[in-house]
Amino acid sequence: MGGGTEAFPDLGSHCQHSDCRQLDFLPFTCDACQKVFCVEHRSCKSHECPKSDVNSRKVLVCEICSMSIETTGCQGEDDKVLLQKHEKSGDCDPKKKKKPTCPVKRCKEILTFSNTSTCKSCRIQVCLKHRFPADHACKRNSSLSQPSANNKFLIALAARSGNDCGNKSRASASRPTTPSVKAC
Repeated sequence: MGGGTEAFPDLGSHCQHSDCRQLDFLPFTCDACQKVFCVEHRSCKSHECPKSDVNSRKVLVCEICSMSIETTGCQGEDDKVLLQKHEKSGDCDPKKKKKPTCPVKRCKEILTFSNTSTCKSCRIQVCLKHRFPADHACKRNSSLSQPSANNKFLIALAARSGNDCGNKSRASASRPTTPSVKAC
């Protein structure tokens, strides 16, 4: 399929789509069928390429076990056949489909990205209803049971009695006994 002009006969080529045959100076070669097409017919879908699945990859998800199965079009197998092979292979286990749930007793909430909270004390993932330590019988982590700097301050503050907080002699000295200026 030659193209071009009288001055440049090797420049460009004609679109190989049956209805087009347009002379294109920047033609596209289809990766699947190796034919030359213009801008309008360059995609596999637009020129109805019979080999469009040759280099494509897609992933099937098994409805039984939620396992992903990668496939390429070069094998020429149907999706249903691939899923049946997977079921018969022994890799398909319905127990694997179980999604994580909230560990709180009698809570059956499925944990997803948007409704999961991780407790800062015990590092357990729970649903939003049980995100507070009192709601999920929080067992504090051993690393957090040691008093931190903030906790040490609060313990020391609580240990002090009310009498130790201030010196009474200093408090009385700060108040003037007689005013320096009298108002009329």
